[in-house]
Amino acid sequence: MPQATSLTAWKALQEHHDIVGKSFVLKEEFSKDAERFNKFSFTFDNSADKSEILFDFSKNFLTEETLQILVNVAKEAGVEQLRDQMFKGEKINFTEDRAVLHAALRNVTNEPILVDGEDVMPGVNKELKHMEEFSEAIRSGEWKGYTGKPLTNIINVGIGGSDLGPVMVTEALKFYGDRKQTLHFVSNIDGTHMAEALKVSDPETTLVLIASKTFTTAETVTNANSAKSWFLEKTDGKGDIAKHFVALSTNEAEVTKFGIDAKNMFGFESWVGGRYSVWSAIGLSVALHIGYKNFHEFLSGAHAMDTHFRTAPIEKNIPMIAGLLSVYYSDFFGAQTHLVSPFDQYLHRFPAYLQQLSMESNGKGVSRDGNMVKYTTGPILFGEPATNAQHSFYQLLHQGTKLIPTDFIIAAESHNPIANNKHHKMLASNFFAQAEALMVGKGESELHAENTPQALIKHKTFLGNRPTTSILTQKITPGTLGALIVYYEQLTFTEGAVWNINSFDQWGVELGKSLAKKIQAELDEPGNPSGHDASTGGLIAAFKAKAKLS
Repeated sequence: MPQATSLTAWKALQEHHDIVGKSFVLKEEFSKDAERFNKFSFTFDNSADKSEILFDFSKNFLTEETLQILVNVAKEAGVEQLRDQMFKGEKINFTEDRAVLHAALRNVTNEPILVDGEDVMPGVNKELKHMEEFSEAIRSGEWKGYTGKPLTNIINVGIGGSDLGPVMVTEALKFYGDRKQTLHFVSNIDGTHMAEALKVSDPETTLVLIASKTFTTAETVTNANSAKSWFLEKTDGKGDIAKHFVALSTNEAEVTKFGIDAKNMFGFESWVGGRYSVWSAIGLSVALHIGYKNFHEFLSGAHAMDTHFRTAPIEKNIPMIAGLLSVYYSDFFGAQTHLVSPFDQYLHRFPAYLQQLSMESNGKGVSRDGNMVKYTTGPILFGEPATNAQHSFYQLLHQGTKLIPTDFIIAAESHNPIANNKHHKMLASNFFAQAEALMVGKGESELHAENTPQALIKHKTFLGNRPTTSILTQKITPGTLGALIVYYEQLTFTEGAVWNINSFDQWGVELGKSLAKKIQAELDEPGNPSGHDASTGGLIAAFKAKAKLS
């Protein structure tokens, strides 16, 4: 496909923006059209938990004409064709010659999905069955450690997608978790991360999950070996590695060399990218914590959103509309950031998870044909749960100079309706108020009517006209969370398809890692290294001196 700027529909969108977009005023649009909310809000029926999720796009810079032009952009950019190729198992990750089939991991209806002519579903189901049997054995206490005690302390050792996904989901679904368990997620090579987890762990009751597809990821293997040394030291060498360590990996040689029984390996295919891997064996910690029945509902909710994305026409396709709006804001309004702020404490790690999903996928400056793109890609995604976030960076949303499209997420039903549900009503009132305030703002006439001192008028003026998307669920269940994650996955897919970039490789993470290997060797050598720029060389020398490595 050509670059987006050469599309006829893109040029039409530019003309539309010049005429309509630049002068668009949200509150005026609501005054003109009493049906605006009904026109631009969509309900997703989630078969996984028999609930609905409401996506309200009406507070966005959107008219019926805008939507139609965005639909035309998607059609001309071939978003539907690329989507269909992905679900068919075609190798759309062309730089690594791989299919992109994380959707197969949550394909609970078992519709055949082929890669190189072979149905992948038998292999997917085999691993899921293995996860089910193992997780239930741990949770029931049938699986015991070397002294006969159940394993209730779980340490997940991974990095990137092998950490962010399991951390986020276990936190988001903590209400469903086994409260007899203690979970630790160790990702940082900083020894503090592992040390703090081990300080409060008992080797007799500890299960270590080592999440590394190749079992060669430097940080993960180093942390895993430290956990192994701790275990053997604390058990005077009597501990049975095979009973306390399992591998989420496909490298049997390295796994068995480590001491893990090959029967305790949980594998996944090369077409599973790290940031999409929580649906695979990487999600074993999730299944261990919330139980396999809930894990299956999590997969089912994800599959339901996949089905919607595959089948709904663009003008009613919820993730696709969101992705098109993101492109519109990024390339026509100069919006370089995107805020996701959940009004739910259980979702406190959700924005961090989405950061990898979005920025690792679409942080690309080269189009699929190998040329530098002529537009911006990959918005900077950030976020924190409200209402705490209101008392920190929301100031920038309301009165700053930057346009920051924002998503607000809330459940109508709290898992913890304490104080006669007073807390949740206060939370909800802020959810509604923030989106309204960002839209309507507050003008000088209102401030004068409130007898605001003239010297403060400008300081207390809110321009408003800030776009928001409001997402309202019934409750954050496993099925709802699965659907929400896939909504953002396919939103990200849509962005990348329009921008004509490969959203599924991540070469940008490799350069720093390769340089680090060279410098690590230099830290073990006497003297100061050469071959670096003056700044890097000076910093290495200063570090070696302070750490007494010289």
